[in-house]
Amino acid sequence: MQTCWFISSLLSSSLCSPANLSLSLSLSLSLRTICVLLLVAVVLWLALDTAQQGTRQLVSFFGLLLLIFLMMLFSKHPFRWSWQTLLCGVGLQFVFGLLILRTTFGLGALQWLGKLIENFMAFTDVGSKFVFGATYTDHFFVFKVMPILVFLSSVISILYHIGFMPWLVCKIGFLMQVTMGTSPTESMAAAGNIFLGQTDSPLLIRPYISGLTLSEIHAVMTGGFASISGTILGAYISFGVKSTHLLTASVMSAPASLAIAKMFWPETETPRVTSSHDLKMERGESTNLLEAASQGASCAIGLVANIVVNIIAFMALLAFLDSTLSWLGAMLDYPQLSFSLICSYLFMPLSFMMGVSWEDSFIVAELIGIKTFINEFVAYQRLSELIKKRKAGGPEYVHQVHSETIATYALCGFSNFASLGMTVGAMSAMAPDRRADISSCGFRALIAGSVSCFMTACIAGVLYIPDLHCPQFLSTEFNNTNVTMSSQLVMCCKQLYNSVTVYEPLNVTTGGGFSDSSLQGCCTLSPTTQFNCSLVL
Repeated sequence: MQTCWFISSLLSSSLCSPANLSLSLSLSLSLRTICVLLLVAVVLWLALDTAQQGTRQLVSFFGLLLLIFLMMLFSKHPFRWSWQTLLCGVGLQFVFGLLILRTTFGLGALQWLGKLIENFMAFTDVGSKFVFGATYTDHFFVFKVMPILVFLSSVISILYHIGFMPWLVCKIGFLMQVTMGTSPTESMAAAGNIFLGQTDSPLLIRPYISGLTLSEIHAVMTGGFASISGTILGAYISFGVKSTHLLTASVMSAPASLAIAKMFWPETETPRVTSSHDLKMERGESTNLLEAASQGASCAIGLVANIVVNIIAFMALLAFLDSTLSWLGAMLDYPQLSFSLICSYLFMPLSFMMGVSWEDSFIVAELIGIKTFINEFVAYQRLSELIKKRKAGGPEYVHQVHSETIATYALCGFSNFASLGMTVGAMSAMAPDRRADISSCGFRALIAGSVSCFMTACIAGVLYIPDLHCPQFLSTEFNNTNVTMSSQLVMCCKQLYNSVTVYEPLNVTTGGGFSDSSLQGCCTLSPTTQFNCSLVL
């Protein structure tokens, strides 16, 4: 296993004498042993932590292992994949996830950044109000959401002009290249996908596309399918989807795409570009700041038009398909047959495997189907409607919030059939001589991109601990026939016990919105020493 290959290579290049070489090999072996022990320790900690959190997190953990196993099983070249790329890719995902979802500093920092982005996007309203009038919010999608794409596209163009975005992409790409052992071109494209779309990130390496190996082409395409652009991310935030989860998913999907791509189509050739010093990133053609801002806004015209016309077409086609299926279903005495219903049954095992609760698995499966066969824009719009319904007073309990979070990560990618055609067309235009190779990699890259999103969702399902509304949580848990002990249940029972007031030996009253039935359930599963539980049983 080559987990610490870069450390050992530095040692071997500087120490050449027999004695020093022996010392170098011994030290290298020690470092590898330490890395393996650290890896085992992390895996054991994750397994124990996941088991303590409850069955949902445990299902997500085994779902992650199953997805990795399936990618190994159906690999283009079985047993040729690199352990370093796989372990470091998954490891980087867990590191990012732990820092953001499990540390107060990381979560606070990302919440601050998300709030900052939301406030920053609010400046778009000034331009929208001036152009469309004070009632522009009456047409929310076209006059509220689409102008955000124009504004962010202009800002990103400015950041490229001043050199910040190329610098950031290079640093992130170099980090993945060094840790995962991937080539500079595919690492740079994967890093660019955090900020750019699936047809824009290949422009960063356009001069090198003709010389890419088949595995590199597959990795570049997979990275595009496994992520969303920074511009589109702003639109999803405006829908009401949590900015913290969208930002986390964008970062985590970069190493995931490389890990899955290099496992699903391992490298069997020698890449032409092997050093980051040989890679020159293309920059914008603008000559000043104002021109960069104008070019960015103008580039968004095609993006906005493409989204609007596709939404119109796909929503109309979906309505026609539902009507047709309902008509066919009526002939079989099943008029409720629809595209959404078919997707909910088709993808339900996948959504449940990612850690979605059984009650929500059909809903999330429907969203995955819409994202795959139509596009992620429509899927996120449906998800935002579900979130708004819950906040308006729908059934709110921990599994549903947990399910929404997993769905947010699973949908965060351009992995749909419409994007497949766009990516193949764009990359073929950049390298006409590789058109056949690009087309041959397309379908496998689409699958790998989808699995990358699902793998990120599994890790989020393992690490994310939602804020509990304990009265509702306990009420829902004890209404189920099979109640299992979990850390959330114990924590909520402790909160319930703290709300109990004992006026006299036989008068026990609950507070804080808890019910007497929840108190009886907690006393049955987890008795307390604060008072005599037999009084309420």
